[in-house]
Amino acid sequence: MIVALAGGVGAARMLRGLVAVVPPETITAVVNTGDDTVMHGLHISPDLDTVTYTLAGMINPETGWGLRDETWSAMAELRAYSEGRLAWFNLGDRDLGTHLYRTSRLSEGASLSEVTHEIARRWSVGVRLRPMSDQRVETRVVIDDGAPEGREIGFQEYFVGHHHDVAVRAVRFAGVESAPAAPGVLGAIASAERIIICPSNPIVSIGPILATGAIGDAVRARRLDTVAVSPIIAGQALKGPADRMLTELGHEASVVGVARMWAPYAATLVIDEADAGRAREVEEAGMAAVVTPTVMTGPRESAALGGVVLGAA
Repeated sequence: MIVALAGGVGAARMLRGLVAVVPPETITAVVNTGDDTVMHGLHISPDLDTVTYTLAGMINPETGWGLRDETWSAMAELRAYSEGRLAWFNLGDRDLGTHLYRTSRLSEGASLSEVTHEIARRWSVGVRLRPMSDQRVETRVVIDDGAPEGREIGFQEYFVGHHHDVAVRAVRFAGVESAPAAPGVLGAIASAERIIICPSNPIVSIGPILATGAIGDAVRARRLDTVAVSPIIAGQALKGPADRMLTELGHEASVVGVARMWAPYAATLVIDEADAGRAREVEEAGMAAVVTPTVMTGPRESAALGGVVLGAA
């Protein structure tokens, strides 16, 4: 069995590659839920949905999130009613069905793990999808808004509302101290043949997973069997604010900076050919470096990377 720690678009593409190499049912994906939010009374799980839609072959190829061939009538009406004030977080008409179902089931007493399984089954996703916890953990971001101590806001307000173009002073995971790992997560990590840290934002996508319950300790205990894939290529993130966020929070935005973060958890780091010249520095940071193309422009490239990652440890 394979366990993948996953968050967002990079992880979804990594998982798409893995299912092209091994049977989906042999993979357990532990997905970040620190990005979860409540919008218009609906419980939204962006990373879980991105992974689900990608594995179902239904992800919107233009945005990297939401469903393909989507319509936006509900948002258009909300925008008209509120003069734009309530429509800064876009939800497609079909995507709303997912959020309505999740919210309804949670209100009936179902756990997030149970609802995630039901949604994955509806989309015929064979990978075992697990939220990192059934308990609420909220990623909070302190942004530099000119005030002496900055201002703390929710992750989605930072990422979507501010288009992640404001400087970050700090990140915390509210509620993580009391949040246990979701059922089955620790057992999956303990028994896995290979653990993969997907190429997701280290701070706000993988960070919440490792901080939840005993997940971080469980991964440390399996360090020799754990492979990480760098989300930073030639000093830049392909998508999102990972490079800027690393720099703003005191890390080096490079494969070496990623290696310094992941060395306690993983013995091997897969880096792109563009960073081949820094492989020795990665090894000096405590990780074996595997050099290969890591830009997943399509299913073929994702599958090639998946094969390398599975053979890397």
